[in-house]
Amino acid sequence: MTERPIASVLFACTSNAIRSRLAETLARWRTRGKVHIDSCGVTPGELDGFVMAALDEIGLDASEEPPKGFRDLEDTSFDLIVTLSPEAHEAAKEFAEHLAAEVEYWPTVDPSLVEGSREQRLEAYRRTRDEILQRISARLSGPSAPVV
Repeated sequence: MTERPIASVLFACTSNAIRSRLAETLARWRTRGKVHIDSCGVTPGELDGFVMAALDEIGLDASEEPPKGFRDLEDTSFDLIVTLSPEAHEAAKEFAEHLAAEVEYWPTVDPSLVEGSREQRLEAYRRTRDEILQRISARLSGPSAPVV
């Protein structure tokens, strides 16, 4: 059986301020617009400056739009929903109950929990950014991935 191509991906985390925001920006860059990418959180939080800094270091700019929740999504037809926190995974399973979307859980550390100097905290965001990018590259480069 041949897997169907992935045309749209939703990334979800707890607040749509850190992990899913990183994933959305990195996936848009990685797929070069060939895949519809969106993100949301269980409970929308506040934009995180360290996310912007970690992306700026690699020449990317995250969307300035405010974090949003599952209920705020304009489009709900996703092929793949990637969850990055346990709370988001539970919410995504409920959200996808009547959709044809596949739900995958990528356990990802919340870098905002790291304490220390600005540089130590930024390093935690870099590690999260790089881990998410590695997973995106692997997942969206398989047989069901678009050619990028």
